Parts: sequence; structure tokens; C-alpha cells
Amino acid sequence: MLFSLLVTLREGIEIALIVTILLGYLRKVDQKRHFREVWIGVAAAAALSLAVGAGLEAASRDLSGRVLEGFAGVTSLIAVAVLTWMVFWMKRQSAGISQELRQRVDAALSGGSVLALALLAFTSVAREGIETTLFLFAGSAQAASGTQFVAGGIAGFAIAAAAGVALYYGAARLPLKPFFLVTGIAVIVLAAGLLANSVGALHEAALLTNIGVRPWDTEAAISMTSTVGKFLHTVLGYDSAPAMAQIAAYWAYLVVVLGAYLAWPAPKRNAPPSESAQALAAADPQ
Repeated sequence: MLFSLLVTLREGIEIALIVTILLGYLRKVDQKRHFREVWIGVAAAAALSLAVGAGLEAASRDLSGRVLEGFAGVTSLIAVAVLTWMVFWMKRQSAGISQELRQRVDAALSGGSVLALALLAFTSVAREGIETTLFLFAGSAQAASGTQFVAGGIAGFAIAAAAGVALYYGAARLPLKPFFLVTGIAVIVLAAGLLANSVGALHEAALLTNIGVRPWDTEAAISMTSTVGKFLHTVLGYDSAPAMAQIAAYWAYLVVVLGAYLAWPAPKRNAPPSESAQALAAADPQ
């Protein structure tokens, strides 16, 4: 549950920011009649993300044995790559994302293209939605309880939606800079666990033939089949008897990527326009 909650909360907040900026700017320039196009784009992006998730789930159901393990391992590797790119992209782009979106809205409105506005919302939200789908699918294979995993994902999106409403109406200012810093660290930790799990899955699929010795075995203390063991396996990549390749992959990724993320300088924020709406100011991530 914690895994899916963290993923959907972070990604949901990013989606809420995008939608809030688009709607808030349209409201500011007295173009609320174009809200419909934004919501059409958002709905299409959500439908695409669900279709990707359904396709991955359908494909995995038709597989078994080593082929299924290989599919899960490769999917986890893709999710790790996408999530790594995402956290760095967000840190780099967060200071200017509001201004960039407003400029693209201006271009769509000045060109008189309703389709361009819907496409802007679609592409902006679809990027976050597909990232979320990949990460959730990769994590779901290790979840202790499917019901709790789904509940955590719904809860994360619900909190993000409430935050978006509060931002739009100017009811709150979220500490977004520390939020994205903390959740970025959490995502990197989750990705490190996924990476370690993918090494094990690829070994089970015989795609990796030698992953080294297993220096310890804690099955007697925390069983992989216990609730705690399944929870730690999903969130932290816990393995009661990890191979050296899994240990090396986990710590190498965590040290290198987390170190680079913390050392990566945050971009300087451009001064906002003097007449910016309160909701837009609240929605700016930096």
C-alpha cells in the first residue's frame, strides 16, 4: 500500500499542478470557455494510461514460468529507467514549468486552435500517467495484497486531487519544493528496490546466469512469505537471501543516483509576473 500511495501521490501532485496551471491561467485571461478542451485532453490521457496498464496486465496473464519472470524483470528495469529520468527532469524543469505552460496556452489561443489546447493537456498529463502506470505495474508483482495496493494508489490520487482543488481556489499553499525533494528521495529508494528485484527476476528467467553467492539468509527472522517480508520486498527490495549482484545493484544505484539527485543544483526561479493569480503562484513548484 505504501508503495502505490507514494507513487500516485507524487505523480498525482504533478498532474494536479499541470491541470491547475492550465485552468488557472485560462481563468486569469478570461478564457474559461476553453476548460472543456483541457478536460478532454486530461480524460484522453487518463484513458491512454489505463489502456497501457490494461495491456501490460493482459500480456502478463498470458505468460508463465521463466517467460513471466523475464517479462517482470524487463518491465521493472524500464520502470527504474523512466522513474530515474522523471525525478531529475522534474527537479530541472520545476522552476519554469508554470511559465512554459502559460506560453504554450497563449500560442494555442492566439492560433485559434482548440485542438492544440486539448493536445497540450493530453501530452502533459499522459507523460505523468504512463510513468505512473509503468511504476505501479512493476511494483504490483511484488505486492503483498492486491487490494491494499489498489487502495494505496486510489488514496494517493485522491489526496493529489484534493491538493489540486485547494491550489486552484487559492485555499492553500503547499510546500512543494520540500515535497518534491522528499518524495524524489522516496522514489529513488523504491526504484533501487525494484532494480534489485529485477535482477532476481531475470535470474529466475535464466537471462542472468550468475548473480554471485548469497552471503546471508534471514528467512528465519523475516520470512519472504510473511506480511512484513512481502511489505519490505515491495518497498525496499528485501530478499531474505540476496545474491551479490542484487546487493551491488541496489547500493550502487542508491549511492550514485541519490547522490547525484541531492547534488543536482535546483534551477533558479524566474520572477513571476506582478499580476499572477494566487492559484498560479501557489501551483508553481519552486
